[in-house]
Amino acid sequence: MASDGGAYRLRCSLLGHGQDVRGLTRSLFPPGGFVSVSRDRTARLWALDGLNRGFTEIHCMSGHSNFVSCVCIIPPSELYPRGLIATGGNDHNICIFTIDNPAPLYILKGHKNTVCSLSSGKFGTLLSGSWDTTAKVWLNDRCMMTLQGHTAAIWAVIILPEQGLMLTGSADKTIKLWKAGRCERTFTGHEDCVRGLAILSEMEFLSCANDATVRRWQISGACLNVYYGHTNYIYSISVFPQCKGFVTTGEDRSLRIWKKGECAQTIRLPAQSVWCCCVLDNGDIVVGASDGIIRVFTESLERTASAEEIQAFEYELSQASIDPKTGDLGDINADDLPGREHLKDPGTRDGQTRLIEDNGKVEAYQWSVSEGRWIKIGDVVGSSGATQQTSGKVLFEGKEYDYVFTIDVNESGPSYKLPYNITDDPWLTAYNFLQKNDLNPMFLDQVAKFIMDNTKGQTLSTSSEFSDPFTGAGRYVPGSSSGSSTVPGADPFTGNEKFIIYLASMWDTFVMVFRMGAYQSSEAKVENIYFPKKDAVTFDKANPSQILGKLKELNSSATEEHKLTEDDLTILEKLLSATCNTSAETPTAQQLQTLWRAVNWPEDIVFPALDILRLSVRHPTVNENFCNEKDHVHLAILLKFLNPKGKQANQLLALRALCNCFVSQAGQKLMMEHRGEIMTQAIETKSGNKNIHIALATLTLNYAVCLHKDNNIEGKAQCLSVISTVMEVVQDLEAVFRLLVALGTLISDDTNAVQLAKALGVDSQVKKYASVLEPAKVKECCRFVLNLL
Repeated sequence: MASDGGAYRLRCSLLGHGQDVRGLTRSLFPPGGFVSVSRDRTARLWALDGLNRGFTEIHCMSGHSNFVSCVCIIPPSELYPRGLIATGGNDHNICIFTIDNPAPLYILKGHKNTVCSLSSGKFGTLLSGSWDTTAKVWLNDRCMMTLQGHTAAIWAVIILPEQGLMLTGSADKTIKLWKAGRCERTFTGHEDCVRGLAILSEMEFLSCANDATVRRWQISGACLNVYYGHTNYIYSISVFPQCKGFVTTGEDRSLRIWKKGECAQTIRLPAQSVWCCCVLDNGDIVVGASDGIIRVFTESLERTASAEEIQAFEYELSQASIDPKTGDLGDINADDLPGREHLKDPGTRDGQTRLIEDNGKVEAYQWSVSEGRWIKIGDVVGSSGATQQTSGKVLFEGKEYDYVFTIDVNESGPSYKLPYNITDDPWLTAYNFLQKNDLNPMFLDQVAKFIMDNTKGQTLSTSSEFSDPFTGAGRYVPGSSSGSSTVPGADPFTGNEKFIIYLASMWDTFVMVFRMGAYQSSEAKVENIYFPKKDAVTFDKANPSQILGKLKELNSSATEEHKLTEDDLTILEKLLSATCNTSAETPTAQQLQTLWRAVNWPEDIVFPALDILRLSVRHPTVNENFCNEKDHVHLAILLKFLNPKGKQANQLLALRALCNCFVSQAGQKLMMEHRGEIMTQAIETKSGNKNIHIALATLTLNYAVCLHKDNNIEGKAQCLSVISTVMEVVQDLEAVFRLLVALGTLISDDTNAVQLAKALGVDSQVKKYASVLEPAKVKECCRFVLNLL
């Protein structure tokens, strides 16, 4: 047996994945190996390399169309004596692989959002958890039951040793025990999203959560212990063989090893997010992180990496930048920190952190009991080596700034320091200042304006005119001399004049005293013109002559079964004239019957008929006919064009027609009654072009408008899931903007929706658009959304 070193040290670092490693599990074949999955859409099987120290990738599996988030091993059976590998992904699917084929054996479909957790049980059963708030029980290639009861994403699932018992952990902060498909018990105690579950025995289990705690539970419902140590989200938990302790990983860059209820060792990694871990049969620990590297740690001296490898790992760790805002290092005041001589004193416990000031920089060190020394774990960002005398700048918290303003929120309250460099974004600086000091986000515009007024740094150009963010049209400005005005605007994808959306300004007055010398601002008005959106957005551009010309052209080549007569074409021309407001006539029943005949044309020639429908459905008469039809056959015809294998022109026009249905109450009622079916079909078009993405985002926005009025949390959950899914694939900023408005509309005045959005990780998706320069509306809308999140 290998000698025991007492503490875990690096065994090896494995390169191969191109992005974050999101899931790990030990393998049955080959023995001693493991499987990893990643955002790079692959799963990889690793085996011992024969040198007893490292691992070799022996098999790469692909089958998901988006990132892979979880993995588990299905035990051997007579048909598959070496077992199977199951992976869950952001494409809503579960892929089942053999260990020697890169393509899936079969794919399980049924979830409506990301599959983020998997667990296998006896007799080939598989349990899956998803962002769609359900867990599903699978047997071979069939879904046997769906577990419903959680109100938010299910991040963790596990099948217990006792047959029929299952556990699910959710972003709704609860854990549920299921027996034969029924919820037997709900465990409460965690204060944030439950992220991981692990079995201790038939009667006990562990859970970890975003509240930075681990809890030990009895199946009966009692919480036996709460373990503290992490300083940020805990993403993963795994138990040692014979249940002799457990390991956890999280957002505080650490792997923590727990023995006898105490954190016995903390290992820092040079990556912010340590997503996953698993324990091998020999007790070695495998971890995956946001840098795409898999690292293995061991107690065995024989399997420990070479001195050169450990030195390289420690150097990489020392070069990391640590953001003090994570809270992992406590409150930092660079002026009060000791120098390097402080490292001569030994630490009092493993994992203890010590900060020092060295030549103007703040460095973080961690005490290693096994090594008997302080190991550098990174530089604290925000440190500076210059002084005010040498740089000509102002020093604040150890960093150089062009300006450091003193701001009083009110005359009797405390003062706050606002540091700013002229190369910084004034809006982002203002947002961070308000967040840091827990100030009202409605001060955002005032703070940003104050910065711009009192510096001559680089700022983004802004227009003095108000415009509708969707159409470019003028909007009503309370107090303006003209009272109300409408300025024609262009449809964002067609350039044609369209109806004007009036956005009422929300005027909230705040008095905020700014002090920089004798400067004091006057009252300022702060408004959000983007959401909550009150009215549907439609697609209105029309060129009737071109549409009719294409219709006639395709009609000439149509089969006799589908060909329209000259009278039919004249009827459709009149319908188009009536619905495009160039005629005072009302659409007739004959015109509508002819339109439906044209909409039933073959897929390759139907698009001009769909375009006529898209325009016509805005008219009250056509809308009523479409929405009140018995059995909704016409809606079913429209939905069939959303087939992802169909023509993109048909997908686009069908989505636009659905958007235009929202112009009337009858249309809204129909769309809401069939929301589940419509959104499920619509999301299948997410792989389309940018115009399809804009139409899909608009459909989501129109649903958000209705859901904001109805406050339907189930509907909001589906809509938020769609937003999260579509944001993963869209690149067009107009589509992004409409998704941001939809998100803002959904979460406005609804704390449950805010929590749901956070649980789905939508806030991290939104943040990447905070620095977009053009169009300005994307960045501005992003700011307002982040204020709510």
